[in-house]
Amino acid sequence: MSEVNIFKQPKPFYLIFSIEFWERFGFYGMQAILTVYMVKILGMSESASFTLFGAFSALVYGSVAIGGWVGDKILGTKRTITLGAIILTAGYVLLGLSASHDNSSPMLIYMAMGFITMGNGLFKANPSSLLAKVYGENDPRLDGAFTLYYMAINLGSFFSMLLTPWIAEKFGYDFAFSVSAIGLVITIVNFIISHSTVKHVGSKPDMKPVNVMHYISVVVGAIILSFVSAILLQHLFYAHAILVVVGITIVALYFKEALKTTGIERAKMLVAFLLMLQGIVFFVLYFQMPTSLNFFAIHNISHDLFGIRVAPEQFQALNPLWIMIASPILAIIYNKFGDRFSMPFKFALGMVLCSLSFLVLTFGAHFANSQSVISSNWLVLSYFFQSVGELLVSGLGLAMVAQLVPQRMMGFAMGMWFLTSATAAVLAGWVATLTTDSSNIVDPQQTLAIYSHVFGVIGYVTAAIALLTLIIAPKLTRVIYAKETTKETVTA
Repeated sequence: MSEVNIFKQPKPFYLIFSIEFWERFGFYGMQAILTVYMVKILGMSESASFTLFGAFSALVYGSVAIGGWVGDKILGTKRTITLGAIILTAGYVLLGLSASHDNSSPMLIYMAMGFITMGNGLFKANPSSLLAKVYGENDPRLDGAFTLYYMAINLGSFFSMLLTPWIAEKFGYDFAFSVSAIGLVITIVNFIISHSTVKHVGSKPDMKPVNVMHYISVVVGAIILSFVSAILLQHLFYAHAILVVVGITIVALYFKEALKTTGIERAKMLVAFLLMLQGIVFFVLYFQMPTSLNFFAIHNISHDLFGIRVAPEQFQALNPLWIMIASPILAIIYNKFGDRFSMPFKFALGMVLCSLSFLVLTFGAHFANSQSVISSNWLVLSYFFQSVGELLVSGLGLAMVAQLVPQRMMGFAMGMWFLTSATAAVLAGWVATLTTDSSNIVDPQQTLAIYSHVFGVIGYVTAAIALLTLIIAPKLTRVIYAKETTKETVTA
């Protein structure tokens, strides 16, 4: 069998790659500076900005299931991508306007976040869905296509996290948010011009003439939900209450289905649930990057990288950079060790690395200079541990669901995996507030003491969870491979 060249892909792949690149460019550029904008320009406390960002992120991830359903069943994948990109553009434009109105209309930022929530919800699930439809069953190019597609996400976020903070510093936040909007405009124009490339690719509704009533209904529904999201972000108690109710309901339905099954199938579903809980812990740590870690860089990290001056928000670009470097190395390791490096061990090792990502910062605080500033090298190392941990946990999450959950529950379980991100976002906002003080202190000596203590607590708690997951990993692994062993016995 000839070796597959992952760079030799069909034409539709390159279009989908480009629209994902530009959409992620816009989203991560916005995310990199949003909490700092809330504090510096809107006058919020760090604590309030973290809590609001957590709720906003929860709504963003929670809305993804809506976009997937609309793309598959109502409008079609391609129409939903275009509509999502248009609504996202409106959200970024509103953010830019809120930055240029001298705080005269604080309602604008809530409206902006509401439109970004629904635009991202409509968009997010559909490019990957469209990409999967480009390839036939058992096409050997598919794995390589998704590897490159994941690279598009990280390239987009890397360049935007470098560029957006610099623009915000030099030209203002209105220009910075406009760059995010420009990224989406490029996406829309590119997709419309190159539409013929994916003419014969898509979901069932894509292959039919547009149903005008369905389209209008989705547009109106998306606008209404954007305003509902804006209102919820101003009344966080209700946003959190809805998440709790939805979360309890989904978990209850999951266990109801698990209890209907028996033997190995039930055991695998329970293993999947335990790994989802680990996923929540990971995402709580992941969401510290645009919140507590971002402000730690502002207050207590030297604003240079290997001698080159940088804006503190630009350190977030280390995350996609390390992911792009580490991904091919991990792929080689997976191929070499195969099943000997099982999913539970990968999750457990990911938790160990996430623990180290915070403990190295606590350790590095002991080497602060007389101004209570520590070398950016400690943050580089922290992002390395966090990013490799991300590849081991988040990068394998959907594969874990596909491997352990029965086919009849696949869509439900995939939605449940995204719910882990939404739940973690709210918890992450609360965890990030532990690094703040009610008096909004900015003295580096005091902030360093707070960050060092909180990051130490986060690191040690995560280490305890990692130790527990390492202890139970062999048992979870036996459950995962039990069915295969049974099949071999029967065959023999």
